[in-house]
Amino acid sequence: MGTEAGRAVVRDPDVLARLVEGAQRGDALAMDELLGILLPYVGRICGPVAQQDGADAAQEALIAVFRNIRQLKTPAALFGWARAIAVREAVKIAKQRQKLVPAEWEDLPTPDDLQLASDIADVMRRLAPEHRAVLTLRHVDGLNEQEVAEVLALPVGTVRSRLFRARRSFRNVWE
Repeated sequence: MGTEAGRAVVRDPDVLARLVEGAQRGDALAMDELLGILLPYVGRICGPVAQQDGADAAQEALIAVFRNIRQLKTPAALFGWARAIAVREAVKIAKQRQKLVPAEWEDLPTPDDLQLASDIADVMRRLAPEHRAVLTLRHVDGLNEQEVAEVLALPVGTVRSRLFRARRSFRNVWE
């Protein structure tokens, strides 16, 4: 499926619902189309959190999504459900591997910002996976604290605490 076709499916809830329902029935074509739609989305989530292991985390997340697709009750909730799985898998893999290799950024900054992007990537790779996850969800994906809490299956107070510690750690490393 081409990029434009994938975007059109994402905008059309009826088409997306049919694909999810097809995947839930085991329809290989529906699964393939959903994979094409979810892969870039899950990759953008896993990359900043799992860093050099982002592709592995995305693969594990997609396996979990398709293994458990029958548990998804509302097709409209697909992206939120996949995001929660992706974050969990990315944090799990990042904790397991704890390597220090710079992250690969999906959206390349303008040439003027390359040094800043490099500096931010360097600081992010030094943070704990849990801190990278809350910072990414809050400041890159733009979720509010309640939404971050739902994705990570944590109380809002825990998210606020992690955000506070993550921001403090970021500043300490930045300086």
